[in-house]
Amino acid sequence: MAHRPYLVGLVGTGVGPSLTPALHMAEASAQGLDYLYRTIDLTAVGIASERIGEVLDWARALGFDALNVTHPCKRIVIEHLDDVDDVAAELGAVNTVIFDGPRTVGYNTDTTGFALGFTEGLPGAATDNVVLIGAGGAGAAVGDALLRLGADHLTIVDLDVERATALARELAAMRPEARVDASSPEKLAVLLPASDGVVHCTPTGMAEHPGMPLDPELLHPGLWVTDIVYRPLDTELLGAALAAGCRVCDGGHMAVHQAAEAFALITGVSPDAERMSRHFRRLVG
Repeated sequence: MAHRPYLVGLVGTGVGPSLTPALHMAEASAQGLDYLYRTIDLTAVGIASERIGEVLDWARALGFDALNVTHPCKRIVIEHLDDVDDVAAELGAVNTVIFDGPRTVGYNTDTTGFALGFTEGLPGAATDNVVLIGAGGAGAAVGDALLRLGADHLTIVDLDVERATALARELAAMRPEARVDASSPEKLAVLLPASDGVVHCTPTGMAEHPGMPLDPELLHPGLWVTDIVYRPLDTELLGAALAAGCRVCDGGHMAVHQAAEAFALITGVSPDAERMSRHFRRLVG
């Protein structure tokens, strides 16, 4: 059976180096699909992120089937969509837009992608008491995923305590059965000894933002550590965690599963997540 060709884009600022296009196109090729994935770097083309509604109109007119949406458009894109999936609506953020005839429909595969990746990378990990570092867009998706996975007590830590407090309030309203609160980085010395695990959701540790989000002396063997940074996969944080005897989960798990979910939404074809993971790790390596 012949498949129609797909045209997909990634829109946001600084998306030029993204591995997502190569990841999607490799899986499409393995599935026998004709699939072209282009980046639309708003900074490079001089388009303000506030014009995301116009970008959607242009993409549809130019024959795109879907767009992945990243920073800084995940929240502001919502008002320009005809329909939003329940998960994305609850989270207030969209990372995948499907052009369904005349309609635009938004989804969020970040939260489900993290949940699948976490379960894969740290099977059986306790989630009674979890610390989340970073209250930005990624932190919101990951916090939501941790609560969906059954976290009883989630503490959101951010340099901007007001931002952490706002996110804690949002997540607590969505998951009243859990305890969600906010704290500051200097409290990690008190929080981590009593925690099951810590998830890192800031850019610290990326190739262009080297460093660590916490004092490695605070890591202990009773803690699991997850980093959503995937370039590099072996961040300084994960290296220190392994040295401290922690179980770890690298950012590749979330990256692959959110891409696999988006691929399924766009094509209606179930991807091979293990094959995508192997390809992703070759790309990163």
